[in-house]
Amino acid sequence: MLDSVRVRLTLWYTVALALFLVLLSLATYFIFRQSALRRTDSNLAELADAFLVTFRDEARGDDGVDNIRIAARESMIEHRFRDQVYAVLDATGSVLASSQDLPSANPHADVVPANLLSSPAFHDFIVASSGSDHLFQNLPGAPDGYRAYARHFSIRNQNFTLVILQSLHAQEEMLEEIRRTFAWIIPIAILLASAGGYFLARKSLAPVVAMSTQAGRIGAANLHERLPVQNEKDELGLLSRSFNSLLDRLDQSFERQQRFMSDASHELRTPVAILRGEAEVALSRPARTSEDYRESLSVLHAEAQHLTHIVEDLFTLTRADAGQYPLSTHDFYLDELVTDCVHSVRTLALAKNLSLTIDAGSELPIHADEALIRRMILNLLDNAIKYTPSGGSITVSCRKAGREFAITVTDTGPGVATSLQSRIFERFFRVDRARSRSESDGGGAGLGLAIARWIAEAHEGRLELTHSDVHGSTFTAYLPPAQLHTLSPPR
Repeated sequence: MLDSVRVRLTLWYTVALALFLVLLSLATYFIFRQSALRRTDSNLAELADAFLVTFRDEARGDDGVDNIRIAARESMIEHRFRDQVYAVLDATGSVLASSQDLPSANPHADVVPANLLSSPAFHDFIVASSGSDHLFQNLPGAPDGYRAYARHFSIRNQNFTLVILQSLHAQEEMLEEIRRTFAWIIPIAILLASAGGYFLARKSLAPVVAMSTQAGRIGAANLHERLPVQNEKDELGLLSRSFNSLLDRLDQSFERQQRFMSDASHELRTPVAILRGEAEVALSRPARTSEDYRESLSVLHAEAQHLTHIVEDLFTLTRADAGQYPLSTHDFYLDELVTDCVHSVRTLALAKNLSLTIDAGSELPIHADEALIRRMILNLLDNAIKYTPSGGSITVSCRKAGREFAITVTDTGPGVATSLQSRIFERFFRVDRARSRSESDGGGAGLGLAIARWIAEAHEGRLELTHSDVHGSTFTAYLPPAQLHTLSPPR
């Protein structure tokens, strides 16, 4: 049961609300109780003032004790109220007069204990009041105790103490009613709030349930489906959009993977078919000359080399995708490396009657993986030689471009159509027949530019097709002078 988020949210909400209501009730009860006590004390003080005014008026005349007792009795008769007890004590603490000695004016009034004024608690209260002019204190007594107020006064140089006791029964009844009210209201409020909280949690999490159900139905066969977005501005809408973006990336990754596997199978099938066919031809004839066997072996060797080249390129890209291709960097001069690469492919250019020129700057120091940078440059040169017709020209330049080094390879080939330029760096992609593998041009599998771009990006640089039309194409690789010592996965 607690595995449900809705139940946990409801429980947390209910517990928090219960604590809040309990604390609020306790605070309200305490404040109300203190306020009632202050009102009682204020009422006792006002009754004492009024009683003393009447008492002084009644005590005019004879200074005897009997006169004081009679004046106190008359004042008590005039100021007597329900649930109140008056007592006048002399300087020794003896009771001269009390309202308990008077006949009851209200037969329905609460019964005052007869021994209230002679109880130890009352005696302790009188002793405690001797240290101050007035004192408030609670005294025990049936049914709910009394609030006692003692006040010292003097008449004709005689000291007396006025004590007024106010029953707390009515106040306790009111407080008990408040406690009973809270005892009913708090559980009902918690119950209603729990039901409402569960309903709101269920309604709020309904989109999550719908997204979970939809996500459970999405697989490799229907990656095109997306989660519903009810409100793009709230947190659940953000979650849906983030998950849909993840599905978009997964869909693109699966599509690229399927296309990659299809293209790889196609590229590997051709050389394998040639190897098998040539071997079958060589074995089908019982009597063949050594020249025939040498010719067959030459074909097998050429296709085996081509197959090896494809497998090595695929292995390189696979390691790059996994981020497992280490970077061995050191300092060298980029202009010298470009010049060396141009000299390496000069024979291939001459074989196709191509003009190959180089314009390299002087002293361009760089910190990078020399083997990978060499492979990138050779791939660009190999791509230009393959797709430049006989009699054309290839120009290679290496220069400083701001804070970066720019290696530019320009050919006079057929160019790339504008609609296809965005796909030129995709794996196994070739634009048309002019860029397809054939026996005459020694074309590759369409992995050279993909590997070249990965090498540039691995060095925190970039490879771009900066220009392409019917007059030729220009590829430019931008490399920063200094680099990290580990390759990042290619994008």
